[in-house]
Amino acid sequence: MRRLLPILALLLLSLPSLVSAATIIHAGRFIDGRSDTPRTEVSIVIEGNRIAKIAAGYVEPAPGDKLIKLTEHTVMPGLMDMHTHLQSQHSKDSYTERFFMEQADYALRSTVYARATLMAGYTTVRELGDNGVNSIALRKAIDQGWIPGPRIFTAGKSLATTGGHADPTNSLRGDYRKDPGPFEGVINGPDDARKAVRQRYKDGADLIKLTATGGILSLAASAMNPQFTNEELHAVVATAKDYGMTVAVHAHGAEGMKRAVLAGVDSIEHGTFMTDEIIALMKERGTFWVPTNMASEWVTKQSQIPGYLPEIVRPKAATLGPLMKATFAKGYAAGVKIAFGTDSGVSTHGENAHEFELMVEGGMPPMKAIQAATLTCAQLLRIEDRLGTLEEGKLADIVAVKGTPLENISLMKSVAFVMKEGVVFKGN
Repeated sequence: MRRLLPILALLLLSLPSLVSAATIIHAGRFIDGRSDTPRTEVSIVIEGNRIAKIAAGYVEPAPGDKLIKLTEHTVMPGLMDMHTHLQSQHSKDSYTERFFMEQADYALRSTVYARATLMAGYTTVRELGDNGVNSIALRKAIDQGWIPGPRIFTAGKSLATTGGHADPTNSLRGDYRKDPGPFEGVINGPDDARKAVRQRYKDGADLIKLTATGGILSLAASAMNPQFTNEELHAVVATAKDYGMTVAVHAHGAEGMKRAVLAGVDSIEHGTFMTDEIIALMKERGTFWVPTNMASEWVTKQSQIPGYLPEIVRPKAATLGPLMKATFAKGYAAGVKIAFGTDSGVSTHGENAHEFELMVEGGMPPMKAIQAATLTCAQLLRIEDRLGTLEEGKLADIVAVKGTPLENISLMKSVAFVMKEGVVFKGN
């Protein structure tokens, strides 16, 4: 026993070193995602993957603690993008690459886009449509720590009707065209709708994405026409709710948008021809809007390059793109709930922050734009209990930019520090 006493004493003396050290961030300016007023000289104490304490002033680190000095920076919650497509990035080859690329090619390429998105400060994204289950595998790889990337909430394959915006066989020659069904995400009628939702659940998707109207970049004539019946929409929404899934809806034209809102969907994506009636319905029903200004700007620019877009796509891009600026200004002024989303994959991954510039140009104050990319996104994803704001007990998703983005929103394009769940991926 006497021999054991010195050993026990040494063990007791070493206990403090066995306790996990905290990470302390000294933030020069602090945006919590909830308050409209930033604070100065704030300390964020992180233990494990969560925020343990937020204190005024600069807290001195204890022995063994890690100190991160961001005293010249504005520190804020990890940013979120509610509309991404990480498996692709549009180019003049986008319409033909599916004939040459294997699923493994898409999967490996998506890891590059996922990393670029995280390094740009986006610690959470909503992935709205891929060619099968690629984004589900990508989510798993990121969750397992195999690759760096944002936290993913994915819809898997989008749902369409025959010939609709997300019908994967549009424009193909006859022997390739065939007749895809619910497994491939193409439905006709309420029973197909229910089966398609259940298939997405079986695949491992987190939510449902459907294309209620035509689209700009799809190889079909109209971007405006409604493409789901009321019965199909109600079947999708009711089944999704049974399985605890939200419903995101691509929509440009007014009639398809109206049908979707009345059916009880959770968000409208794009919303190019949003009317006063639809605005009133969205406010009444609490429907979120994800405008994706960047995508509209991008397709407009590409439509001006001869030969870049197929001829069936080019006039749609030239006509619809410029309308979004006015629609955004109108929707924001009217008080629609706006969540940040870019449709990256149409535009370049990692350049998501240009959306902030377009939102501010449309009349949204910089602080409201940042809240749209943090708290509002967390509300849409129903994860406000753990993300979206910098508050004690929440996951430590934290980003920082040097300077004051509330005075110059373009600084959001230069994120200098990225932490996701307490792990630093970019910065000191």
